[in-house]
Amino acid sequence: MSNLSYTFRFKEQHNLLLVPAVIAFLERNEVPVKSQENEVTLPEHHVPEVVNFFEDHLELEHIVFKTEQTDWSPLSNLSGFLEMGWIDEIILQERVECHFQPIVRSDGALFGYELLARFTDSEGNPIFPNEAFAAAKSRGRLYALDRMCRMAAVRHAARLDRVKAFINFIPTSIYSPEFCLRSTMQLASKLNVDPQQLVFEVVETEQVDDVQHLKNILTYYKEKGFMYALDDVGEGFSTLELLKGIEPHYMKLDRQFVTDVHADANKQRVANAFLQQARKMGTIPLAEGIETKEEYDWLKAAGYVLFQGYYIGRPQAEPASQDALNF
Repeated sequence: MSNLSYTFRFKEQHNLLLVPAVIAFLERNEVPVKSQENEVTLPEHHVPEVVNFFEDHLELEHIVFKTEQTDWSPLSNLSGFLEMGWIDEIILQERVECHFQPIVRSDGALFGYELLARFTDSEGNPIFPNEAFAAAKSRGRLYALDRMCRMAAVRHAARLDRVKAFINFIPTSIYSPEFCLRSTMQLASKLNVDPQQLVFEVVETEQVDDVQHLKNILTYYKEKGFMYALDDVGEGFSTLELLKGIEPHYMKLDRQFVTDVHADANKQRVANAFLQQARKMGTIPLAEGIETKEEYDWLKAAGYVLFQGYYIGRPQAEPASQDALNF
């Protein structure tokens, strides 16, 4: 994590003629600024004041901005970008805990847990994970947030005894497996966590664009002795392409095909095709998002091996014991 710097690029003749005046204004107000042709770069905490100057003197529709970790955006997006700054505090103060959601075998025995990140604001109020990750993506902080969650999950996994810990990660946040994942591997080793206990789970499998990059990450995990899973696997073209050359230890059926599967012939077709594909690959199939006994009974009868969802057990701050499972 570092303090963000913003670069503003000016377009059209009116704005370009006033670039010297912009630089003079910044220097006069002792704002540390770097300038190059039609661009100026300055620290984030000076941005609101500088934008006020822009509003008085420049044509705003011909100004774009970016940070070191984001692409160019129109100036109209700046206020929303600045409002997402709260995610920086979440990361810097490591305000994250993990909740344990149980995963069971077909005989009902506890197999492991998925470790799910939970965030809080400065007053201890919960922040929804989708809000946190959306803010991090907007601010270019996705790697930092994803790393924080992975490290927290490894620490929580160290509390478990001889059961699997499924840990989510976002492939697009990892630009170099050897560099980005080193600290995660070192922490697992320091805490004496058996690599075979950890299952690193690809988030949003269906949305993976750079398949080769994902393969490089999974190869790195495999070389280090860890297991991995593909999440939200469905029936789309991207999934079929992704599975070529990848041998995941576990595959999770997309929950949209789990909901009411017992009463929907099309979902049953997809669930069965998924099961056949998993068997063909030697991969363990896992059905997640199970909320009713009817869904569970159908999937179990179909041949699924592992099960997860509210019907099995909700995420809790403490790992549920075998006796506490509510199905």
